[in-house]
Amino acid sequence: MVTCRELLDDKIHLFTERGIENAAFELSELLGMVLGVDCRSAEYVQALGEEASDDVRQRLSELTARRISGEPLQYILGEWEFYGLPIKVGRGVLIPRQDTETLIDVIQGKLIGRNNLTAIDVCSGSGCIACAISNRLDCQKVYCVEKSDDAVPYLRENLSRHCADYEIIQADALLEETVNRLPDADLIVCNPPYLSMNDMEQLQTEVSFEPEMALYGGEDGLDFCRDFIRLWAHKLRPTGMMIVEIGIGQEEEVAMMMVQHGLVDIRWRKDMCGINRCVYGFARF
Repeated sequence: MVTCRELLDDKIHLFTERGIENAAFELSELLGMVLGVDCRSAEYVQALGEEASDDVRQRLSELTARRISGEPLQYILGEWEFYGLPIKVGRGVLIPRQDTETLIDVIQGKLIGRNNLTAIDVCSGSGCIACAISNRLDCQKVYCVEKSDDAVPYLRENLSRHCADYEIIQADALLEETVNRLPDADLIVCNPPYLSMNDMEQLQTEVSFEPEMALYGGEDGLDFCRDFIRLWAHKLRPTGMMIVEIGIGQEEEVAMMMVQHGLVDIRWRKDMCGINRCVYGFARF
């Protein structure tokens, strides 16, 4: 008899050999998925001492093979948490990351207490940012701009679960006609593609599974950001806020773009790893 715990220990050894970090955590998540229980629950702990059925062994082997091939854990699980919300994910959308939660911290700190906000989430992807905004602020409506056919089904499902009043605009965010379809807003947020050519050449295997159009920002990583700020800054209402996620070392250039297009009181904020992760500014009174 092979127990689930013995099966888990065997797979952890395999993951460790393949250089997968947090092997125990990842295998626990996968085994919990196979067993249909939360890996942090008492039911899971009890199941570890029980015999692993042939079906459990087969399904776990299939999932571990996918992970060893480089497929991200989050895609295999089909869901990942962002700012306390379960977000559906898969091929076609960026995986929600803790780095991006920095934007929500800033937005909440600056706009909490303001009522009936109109928010626009550009490059919405899975909709994790829009969902968090809707849950943390008093939003009259959240508009989500997303170009990708692959991303929109995830976006629609997540918004329907977590967002009270939203509208999806499936269009290219860098076309003036798209900008003109949207109302003026109190908040415009964007997690744009910002990886440089050099970054793309050094991607981790897991990141290479994510959509290139959501990652690659041109030679220096700032092509999308330049056009985004130029086109969207004028859509802010007086005292409205624009915030953009950035890559390492991009804060000064992005801040200057905001200055050039009329925004004021421009700052940047570090993430939990001490890396400047977003730049934000405000429209004048």
